Amino acid sequence: MANSRSWTQIWPCFVKLCVLNFVLVFKITALGDGSGSGPTVTAENTCKNTNYQSFLPPPYQNISQMICTPVWHTYELRYFQNGDTTTIILSAPYTIGWVGIGFSRDGMMVGSSAMVGWISKHGHAKIKQFYLRGRKQSEVIIDKGELLLNNIPAAVATNGAEIHIAFQLQMTTPFQKQPILLAFGSKYPQNHHLSKHEDKTAIVFDFSAGSTGPVSSELIQMRTNHGILAIIGWGLILPVGAIIARYFRHKDPLWFYLHAIIQFVGFTFGLGTVVLGLQLYSKMHVHIPAHRGIGIFALVLSILQVLALFLRPNKDSKIRKIWNWYHSWFGRMALIFAAINIVLGMQAAGAGSDWKIGYGFVFGIMVVVAIVLEVLAYLKKSEMRSLPPNFQLDPVGGATFPRGM
Repeated sequence: MANSRSWTQIWPCFVKLCVLNFVLVFKITALGDGSGSGPTVTAENTCKNTNYQSFLPPPYQNISQMICTPVWHTYELRYFQNGDTTTIILSAPYTIGWVGIGFSRDGMMVGSSAMVGWISKHGHAKIKQFYLRGRKQSEVIIDKGELLLNNIPAAVATNGAEIHIAFQLQMTTPFQKQPILLAFGSKYPQNHHLSKHEDKTAIVFDFSAGSTGPVSSELIQMRTNHGILAIIGWGLILPVGAIIARYFRHKDPLWFYLHAIIQFVGFTFGLGTVVLGLQLYSKMHVHIPAHRGIGIFALVLSILQVLALFLRPNKDSKIRKIWNWYHSWFGRMALIFAAINIVLGMQAAGAGSDWKIGYGFVFGIMVVVAIVLEVLAYLKKSEMRSLPPNFQLDPVGGATFPRGM
């Protein structure tokens, strides 16, 4: 075990490395924060001047009082709130297929309600509300949802290369900051069953100010950084530090210094992951209780692990055995819950196959390395047990057996 003198010599370098790592992680975190990203886009300067009287029925013809804001690509969202009535018109590029706008509690597709419009092959305008109960086509239910439409019929029409979806909502409480989903598909709905979308986005739209804040690209970047930090910190760095502590104790005191530094670096990445997650929650009001709760629990366990470094008793202390048990098992629990939470996060965010393959590769490598080292350690231990009782054991070699992390 490392003596106090060697630990004193390496401590300044350890502190400098940790400070640099904190700066790096929080710079990455800051990049994901959409605040201070530039002025808000307003309607008067950027929306197209469209004459709705020529193709939309009343009351959607008069847009003089409506606020208009570009929201995604060339999509434009016009709205007007008057008492408990909210009038909404979504304008989007269109050739064939369908275009939809969804309203969500947490920014996720599942559980949201959407208004979807299209022009059929025979030229008939169609607009329906859908409840997105799940991701499968059979779980997208027509004429269901939580949007309270009033008695004014919804309308959909094309004008040139654009489609315009108009409807009125009867709201007991006017919209303020509301997660909105935008999507389109290139195939006609068959028997009112929507085909899979070609592209989609999620934004938080501020109906009280006519702005998208933060815009979808910033939210996507925050969510991407959140996932990257989680995989690097929880999925790669912390498991590597645990492997070093379990299988390389014969490299004393090098294993101890490597374990301490690597775990602290992994902890700062994990902390950055939680900070970004809390920012996403505050900006999108994302309600994913399992993912959020497990993430906070894993962070608490990792904080206890960091404190364990500074509260580490002497090797011959009576409570050293209890400390070893606490440190190893709390570390294992943190890694297990972190791995589960990474999978939950990818599922909640609708991550693509590249994310799943990437994390699966990292996780698989960690598991294979751990299994190989465990087998080698078991064989070494079995070989030493088979030696004659009077055989002189190498005291250094005896330290190669895995013990607590």
